[in-house]
Amino acid sequence: MSVRTQAPRTTLLAHLTAHRPVPPLPAGEDFAPAPSPDGRRVAYLSDRAGTPAVWVRDVDAAEAVALPGGDEPVLAVSWSPDGQWLACVVAPGGAPRTELWVLRPDGTQRRQVAGFGRRSAALSGWLPGGALMAVTETAERGTAVLVDAGTGHRRVLAEGDLLTLLDVSPDGGSALLRRGPRNARWLELLDVATGDRVRLLPDTGRGSTDQGWFGPDGMSVLARTDAFSELAALVRVDLTRPASMPTPTRLAGRPDAELEYVAPSADRRRVALLWNTYGGRSELSLLDLATGVQRAVAAPGEVLDGAVFAAAADLLCVTAQGPVQPREVWLVDPATGTPRPLRPDTGAARTGDSGVAPQLVDLRARDGLPLSGWLYRPPGPGPWPTAISLHGGPEAQERPGYNPLFQALVAQGVAVFAPNVRGSSGFGRTFVAADNLAGRYGAIADVAACADHLVDTGVAIPGRLGCLGRSYGGYLVLAVLVNFPGLFAAGVAECGISDFRTFYANTEPWIAAAAVSKYGDPVRDADLLRDLSPMTRIDQLDVPVLLIHGANDTNVPAGESAQVAQALAARDVPHGHLVLTGEGHDFLARDNAETARTATTAWLSRHLAVTVAALG
Repeated sequence: MSVRTQAPRTTLLAHLTAHRPVPPLPAGEDFAPAPSPDGRRVAYLSDRAGTPAVWVRDVDAAEAVALPGGDEPVLAVSWSPDGQWLACVVAPGGAPRTELWVLRPDGTQRRQVAGFGRRSAALSGWLPGGALMAVTETAERGTAVLVDAGTGHRRVLAEGDLLTLLDVSPDGGSALLRRGPRNARWLELLDVATGDRVRLLPDTGRGSTDQGWFGPDGMSVLARTDAFSELAALVRVDLTRPASMPTPTRLAGRPDAELEYVAPSADRRRVALLWNTYGGRSELSLLDLATGVQRAVAAPGEVLDGAVFAAAADLLCVTAQGPVQPREVWLVDPATGTPRPLRPDTGAARTGDSGVAPQLVDLRARDGLPLSGWLYRPPGPGPWPTAISLHGGPEAQERPGYNPLFQALVAQGVAVFAPNVRGSSGFGRTFVAADNLAGRYGAIADVAACADHLVDTGVAIPGRLGCLGRSYGGYLVLAVLVNFPGLFAAGVAECGISDFRTFYANTEPWIAAAAVSKYGDPVRDADLLRDLSPMTRIDQLDVPVLLIHGANDTNVPAGESAQVAQALAARDVPHGHLVLTGEGHDFLARDNAETARTATTAWLSRHLAVTVAALG
């Protein structure tokens, strides 16, 4: 790791640097499970050794085994239906370009099978019964490929702009493709023999279809979409009907929750549904596709993801977490709905001195749009120095998951408010699209509305407000500092866009192409993008800012932070510039992530004047 920091103009008093002890981090988090076909073993990712790597544990064993996988972080793991192979998505240097590797479950015969050169590889799944993988390789365009894990043989099915291979029919005659940019995706049916493609769902002119797979007989397609309802739902398309078919059949949807993720069983006769309720808490249910009966299952945490069935056994695996519950893998018996932790030494809720639980807060934007967010309060009476934390995406969501940075700030006496401004997911298609193009002005103003609300309700101390965020949240930090000077006393921008012109010029080509629907076209919307770029008004930024970036980031290239640091240095504005070597857009190594957390906590504690008195 390399660190470059410019000292602030002013000297800090010693009494401003006293801190409470920070809650210790867990020994490691376990996530992204992949059960063996017989359900007797589970492969999963864990960062307990420093970076995410593959571990395997028998479901009734006390100890897990780490598989050899090199030094690069692993982003995903999947078990082949024949039980003979594990497929791993690897991120060399932590960068957005990924590789696909396979190895035996005992760790032998490890080799790369996709993602060579400038191509990035993603695994959609396995074809039934064997070791044939559905893979998408992306560079300038997307390529749908079938790859044999045993031989490495490759068969290209299709190529196209913004193309992802989702599934292949049981007879191999058809493939399901996803096309389109962010928040505007659709499904296409590919005839493998002829190369002909047919759009599956009617074009409603709104919404997006992100998940899809073939039904058990290959004569239907199931899809998660919000193209026909405000909140995403599960629908079925009958492939035996003509292309001019009416609106597809709705199988599962709720008026009070968005369908976040669908995990089908290997036989495609039932699905696990992860529901995102208002504010971001998860609920889990199982749907029998033959009978239409859906039943709720007890959620083993406040936020769930990574749901996957074992191929030939009654076992469902999920990852669960909460504000004081680090990510853990849980096993669910579909027959009884009973969950139990994969690791016998974990699973109990971690409370007391390990952290605080947040409160869901509702407020209004300056234009009246309803907003919400999670408030983390330090012990004792307020008001407090307060930091507004802005999530990435922007099509992500602030949820009550495990966040050691928030707990570290609260331990220093800093309240944290983590809002979901317009553009966030989980609140319906209208809300997630409300920041598209010129709507971004509204998202920037939403941050100011949150600051107003915190002061007006007695949470924040006027003049001692800070803001922090990463990725799109890092952009918002810079944007609000230049558009609302004087509102915040300090900021931390991590991996954020500072100039849309340089972002589009230097990011990965597929990332640029997919972003046009969200941010705007770099040519057609050049004036809008220039006005929305923080660098255009960087002379308005006059408060201490810490800039953090991964050296290998090719999603939001590291130059986005560097040009801000250069501009601030030219005007003698206090700032820090922290560059983490060996990291891309997401900080995957535990030591680098902790370095960023420590720097952020120290920066905000100092510049928000967290005193010994405030700490109690």
